[in-house]
Amino acid sequence: MRSAWLVLADGEVFEGEAIGAEPTHGVTTGEVVFNTVMSGYQEVVTDPSYAGQIIAFTYPHIGNYGATPEDDESPVPACKGVVVRELSPRPSSWRSNEDLGDFLRRHNLAGISEVDTRRLTRHIRQAGSMPAAIGTADPDVLRDAASSAPSTEGVDLVAGVSTDHPYERVGTGPYRMVAYDFGIKATILRHLAELGSVEVVPASTPAAEVIARQPDGVFLSNGPGDPAAVAGGADNVRALLGEVPVFGICLGHQLLGLALGAETYKLPFGHHGGNHPVRRLANNAIEITSQNHNYAVADGTIPNADVSHVNLNDGVVEGLRCRDVPAFSVQYHPEAGPGPHDARYLFAQFAELMAASR
Repeated sequence: MRSAWLVLADGEVFEGEAIGAEPTHGVTTGEVVFNTVMSGYQEVVTDPSYAGQIIAFTYPHIGNYGATPEDDESPVPACKGVVVRELSPRPSSWRSNEDLGDFLRRHNLAGISEVDTRRLTRHIRQAGSMPAAIGTADPDVLRDAASSAPSTEGVDLVAGVSTDHPYERVGTGPYRMVAYDFGIKATILRHLAELGSVEVVPASTPAAEVIARQPDGVFLSNGPGDPAAVAGGADNVRALLGEVPVFGICLGHQLLGLALGAETYKLPFGHHGGNHPVRRLANNAIEITSQNHNYAVADGTIPNADVSHVNLNDGVVEGLRCRDVPAFSVQYHPEAGPGPHDARYLFAQFAELMAASR
């Protein structure tokens, strides 16, 4: 195995072994974040919401069931690299088409294993997420690359992951929907297709063009980075409100907040994992949720909407419901299956809004 290093922008160094593809000039950079899932690593790596980021998995054994195209959330990973404690050398699953190392190499994605991910996670929790560099280059070279790597703050990362042309997903239900692609996951499209047919449009599509399609509802997808940096995002959502039912997830939730006049802010190290407890305020039920976001809607800044869900770990706003127009959103991922399927009722609520507005 080739020696490799992970070097953070503050100079912290982690030694390990190279996995995946060899990065250009032995260096790849990105914002390092940690994810606490115990399974679903392929869905995490292929989630477009990780654009510009290096994903460190806290679970010590990654890759044990290999990889299969059926679990891809997008055709090509948008993340910049992967950090693991131990990469399984031999996958064991009837569904597996290749091991995770081959998957990373096929997608030209660099990684590092044998890293003390417990120390790394503690460091990120204390210092916050930050730029980092991984690779086989000299640690001093990696340190320089990490310190000069740009932050994701204020960068429109959506432009790099959104589709460049509309396309149709034929569904089985009675509704016609338009979905804004800010980095949409395949699993979300599968759930929407159970409600009806979905036309997926680029993130830059003007609201007037969406309204002209006369959809029963508009979906605002997940996606990467700073919601305030998404060109035209909040303005388009604002123009949709009151014209058609709207449902947003993750970045879509943040854009709905901005459209309503709320403020957003960057969390110290984000929410990335499959076990975040969320309270549904309508009935005080607790949902175990999958999450992946670095930004959040600021509580107390949201006019004309009620907070519908709250994160029990830190009080972050996890859901909004508008008072005077048919629109709602959640910060977490109800389409995901981290074990429970606690939040899938939200797709039924979207169908109810569309039915009431017909």
